[in-house]
Amino acid sequence: MTDFNRSTLPDTVRSNGATPNPWWANAVVYQVYPRSFQDTNGDGIGDLKGITSRLDYLADLGVDVVWLSPVYRSPQDDNGYDISDYQDIDPLFGTLEDMDELLAEAHRRGLKIVMDLVVNHTSDEHAWFQASRDKDDPHADWYWWRPARPGHEPGTPGAEPNRWGSYFGGSAWQYDPKRGEYYLHQFSRKQPDLNWENPEVRKAVYRMMNWWMDRGIDGFRMDVITLISKHLDSHGRLPGEVGSELSEGEMGEEGYTDASPFCSDGPRLDEFLAEMRREVFEGREGYMNVGEAPGITPDRNEFITDPDHRELDMLFLFDHVGI
Repeated sequence: MTDFNRSTLPDTVRSNGATPNPWWANAVVYQVYPRSFQDTNGDGIGDLKGITSRLDYLADLGVDVVWLSPVYRSPQDDNGYDISDYQDIDPLFGTLEDMDELLAEAHRRGLKIVMDLVVNHTSDEHAWFQASRDKDDPHADWYWWRPARPGHEPGTPGAEPNRWGSYFGGSAWQYDPKRGEYYLHQFSRKQPDLNWENPEVRKAVYRMMNWWMDRGIDGFRMDVITLISKHLDSHGRLPGEVGSELSEGEMGEEGYTDASPFCSDGPRLDEFLAEMRREVFEGREGYMNVGEAPGITPDRNEFITDPDHRELDMLFLFDHVGI
């Protein structure tokens, strides 16, 4: 990498007690959106080989870490944030062999590769979700399935389990005729939320993350990671469900309530993140992880990133957006 004179944060700048500063505190991270970065096969879509071909350019810029937006196999309903296979590369971008080449060439230049990762939800085309549509399948409880409200015809307006709205508009519930129930999706209807209350879900996620780390990935930027823990009443019911002890809040202008107070920074978030740290990152060196953190306050950021709590290295906060 080109030798640049650049500012270095002194250890005293860190507020979470990490001394000396970890390597990533002074790293330059460059986000690559693969689709538009560099095309090598003439199809008009950027690819992994294109990124590999530009590593010298990135190194000359003084970059330390390349953060890849999602390249996993995906229907591309939400620019790859709807993952249908965590352990494969979408043919739009190349192959697993292309990824291995990118990792090897990046590491040869002293660059690290961090992958964007979404584990709050998957694509509805993921094998886990397809299996969960069968109530008798071992994956039946891997997503948030709920029956229609009593007295309503399933699939009709008002039959949704509660009145939560999706971030993308409309209801946060989608009826599935095969299962005969609704599934929760905080984003697109093609992005069903994983049920992190199920320990088998967490084990599968950690196995996948370890698979990538063992392959040579240097860490993850975790999309909306602070939404993985939902608020439940003492009987496991979501706010606003029939019989729930928890109210779902006021109705908004579009006729839906806001799910974010009940899905962001939930009661088991710290537990889940600490478990992830133990199962995936413990004992590894030279990695970094950062979480996109909707709904997290600066005080909570300080707690989650405190090395003594062993959760995440860094968070993306959104308080500054309103300034």
